Amino acid sequence: MLIRRETPADVDAIRAVHLAAFADPEKPDAVPVEAGLVDALRADVGWLPALSLVVADDDGWLVGHVVCTRGQIAGEPVALGLGPLGVLPAWQRRGVGSALMHAVLGAADARDEALVVLLGHPDYYPRFGFRPAVDLGVTPPQPWGSQYFMARPLGAWRPSIRGEFSYARPFDEL
Repeated sequence: MLIRRETPADVDAIRAVHLAAFADPEKPDAVPVEAGLVDALRADVGWLPALSLVVADDDGWLVGHVVCTRGQIAGEPVALGLGPLGVLPAWQRRGVGSALMHAVLGAADARDEALVVLLGHPDYYPRFGFRPAVDLGVTPPQPWGSQYFMARPLGAWRPSIRGEFSYARPFDEL
């Protein structure tokens, strides 16, 4: 397994990962929003190519993808929004998602980013250092339950980074 940055040649395979990872078995013809979201994020000013990572198996096939895009807190570009993170169903529960999380958090920290936020399950993401964002003074852009809107401070975090978070524009169009 190899984790690396996305390349232009990976776009179709990344879309296939998200189509499979988020497929609804009850609606097999429906296109999961995550697949379109990645495409829209790639075209947005918030896109950060260094934080779009893929996992390739030993044969070079892409089996997972994660992306962080530029977000803002109180109108300042001091945070990242994580997601989507997708893993092909046959590769789920094999450590691929965890490896992607560690890699993207490490890459963000190496870029001197201050904070990563996500909307996720409170029983899963604390293992990566996430906690309710409101504990850090960061509020969600919508009235989501505070236990689901989570944040992880990185090395450049400062307690003065407080206020309402906003994702890259394509998230607003979901």
